[in-house]
Amino acid sequence: MVKKVALLTAGGFAPCLSSAVGGLIERYTEVAPDVEIIAYKHGYQGLLKGDYFTVTPAVRENAAVLHQYGGSPIGNSRVKLTNAADLVKRGLVKEGEDPLKVAADRLVADGVDVLHTIGGDDTNTTAADLAAYLHENDYELTVVGLPKTIDNDVIPIKQSLGAWTAAEQGAGFARNIIGEHNSGSRMLIIHEVMGRNCGWLTAATAQKYREWLDSVETWIPEIGLSKDAWDVHAVYVPEAELDLGAEAERLNKVMDEVGNVTIFLSEGAGLESIIAEMEKAGEEVPRDPFGHVKLDKVNPGKWFGDQFAKLLKAEKVMVQKSGYYSRAAAANDADLALIKQCTDLAVDSALAGKPGVVGQDEEAGDVLSVIDFPRIKGGKPFDINQEWFGQMLETIGQGAPKPVAHAPEH
Repeated sequence: MVKKVALLTAGGFAPCLSSAVGGLIERYTEVAPDVEIIAYKHGYQGLLKGDYFTVTPAVRENAAVLHQYGGSPIGNSRVKLTNAADLVKRGLVKEGEDPLKVAADRLVADGVDVLHTIGGDDTNTTAADLAAYLHENDYELTVVGLPKTIDNDVIPIKQSLGAWTAAEQGAGFARNIIGEHNSGSRMLIIHEVMGRNCGWLTAATAQKYREWLDSVETWIPEIGLSKDAWDVHAVYVPEAELDLGAEAERLNKVMDEVGNVTIFLSEGAGLESIIAEMEKAGEEVPRDPFGHVKLDKVNPGKWFGDQFAKLLKAEKVMVQKSGYYSRAAAANDADLALIKQCTDLAVDSALAGKPGVVGQDEEAGDVLSVIDFPRIKGGKPFDINQEWFGQMLETIGQGAPKPVAHAPEH
């Protein structure tokens, strides 16, 4: 029988965390009001430290308010429970301790029967490691995860929570950024979108932006208000080949005819080239505890801006990043509906003692179900062969996408 439940959110933000926390609290209050709920502060960090919030009657009464906000009320962090060296360095475990055992023992000490993790591929693979440890060492505890990532790159989940909202928010961000296109002559705008290995968010953001563009009924090109100038002229994702020379030739014609060029760039696009250049120069490639390249340190947008500025003879260059603007937004209606379905099933599954990650299973007809942890993996590539993406590239003159010769960095 479930008596006590713990929640945690982890990894980077996405427009679903606050709502998912609220949805879980609401569902437990509805179907199992006697279950005690706590929430670990800053994800697995709070779990290791035994630092948590208690969900009081007042919190239960006001849980619906959490659907109105972005971010995470209980806090996030990037903690990998199998990276003992990093956790020792950060003071979260002692030298010689097994972080998985520390986490498991803390859950037992706190009297937790169910742990709900809300996060992306790293969070849920960490949850899988913890769930496996609990099972192998006879801890009586159920772990149920929810898929959060604006990259929408969790295998085998069709739609991660918050991704739709992030694309919508990025498109709104782009409207104001692209409004700068005539703040100088021969203007180059790089809109860098989050997406280390997966270009879904960049493509979806461009699509949402162009939906707005197509909805505009009146343009006045005679005085400079031109649809062509407000358009997206290139979309670069990690999964598609980028021929810098050919693109420079194409975009030079756009620059000459339209007067500006706007590029939507996935932060992971061309990363192999950037890393190779850094290593050739003897520079250290910065990485996080999961081994991922720290993209904020590498700064792909600036690198591409520098390359294209020379190739296009741009007189002014602006690089803007929508990631943090998008990922901390409150969930839109589409995401709220999906979050509701997932949190309801997550609670029902937890009360039934069934572990796994709740999501639409692409390998089982997209049915919303509880997916076994061993099947959860990160790095799902964006399918560049989808008709809508190909049509968008054809429309902007980029041509049909070709897959990269080498897999993106993981």
